[in-house]
Amino acid sequence: MLEKLKTTISKINQVLLGKEETVFLAITCLLAKGHLLLEDTPGMGKTTLAESLAKSFGLDFNRVHFTSDLLPADLTGVEILDSKISNFCFKPGPMFTQVLLADEINRTSPRTQSALLEAMCNYRVSVDGKSHTLPKPFFVIASQNSLDQTGTSPLPESQLDRFLMRLSLGFPDRQSEESLLKGLNISLENFKNNLSPQDLIDIQLEVDKFPISESIIDYVLDLVAVTRRNTKGLSPRAAKGLLHASKAWAYLKGSKILTPDHVKSVFEAVAEHRLDSGYRQNKSYSQIILSEVDGIR
Repeated sequence: MLEKLKTTISKINQVLLGKEETVFLAITCLLAKGHLLLEDTPGMGKTTLAESLAKSFGLDFNRVHFTSDLLPADLTGVEILDSKISNFCFKPGPMFTQVLLADEINRTSPRTQSALLEAMCNYRVSVDGKSHTLPKPFFVIASQNSLDQTGTSPLPESQLDRFLMRLSLGFPDRQSEESLLKGLNISLENFKNNLSPQDLIDIQLEVDKFPISESIIDYVLDLVAVTRRNTKGLSPRAAKGLLHASKAWAYLKGSKILTPDHVKSVFEAVAEHRLDSGYRQNKSYSQIILSEVDGIR
């Protein structure tokens, strides 16, 4: 199964040129059963990455543009009157999919964001007092534009904490962009999956069972403790997510044991959006924390 995964990653890298580390982290997030936040300017490939991930595992995919007038019902679905049976029946909205791309999530209202939050937390939605379970697996990839753009607002901390990782694609390097302009990348139309939704579920179960030593738990606890000197320290949910993402990273690397290097590899993607990054010294806050903990140990 690992060889198939490596083939999948290689295919995605032929679609998104020059973004190998970001693709690897995105796959890690998916295997760790986490939701992914992509923060970038328009045109960087956020939608392409989301569609590539869905196609890789043969997952159903829906994209919803989160405009300011989007209502919760536009996302979750509604109860409608079926004249044939003279009764109301539920018509599912676009949220009922396996991979949901919530495009420009920070342009919509808090009320609609709340509907998405319920789905991310509980894997179900409530409509007219009735609960409806979402398909499995269910993976939210949300994109947000920079806060300096018109019509955007910051996501609430409660929602940020539900995203396992935040990633940024950024501008491609010159060589990759030259290849892109020459059309040397694979188009999504020609992209075929070599894994199934059940394969994804099976791999996620393998990641769950990945062995963890006491020393790794101590290392994660040390990292979390340092963040909590600040008022916006990592939550217990974030600590669990960090450990799970580290296991997924180690699995993808073909390792048999979990090491501090695996934790370090995912720490910034898992932690940075949850922390108050108010001070910078040409480093992310996450890098400063890692340096401090490694200096103590």
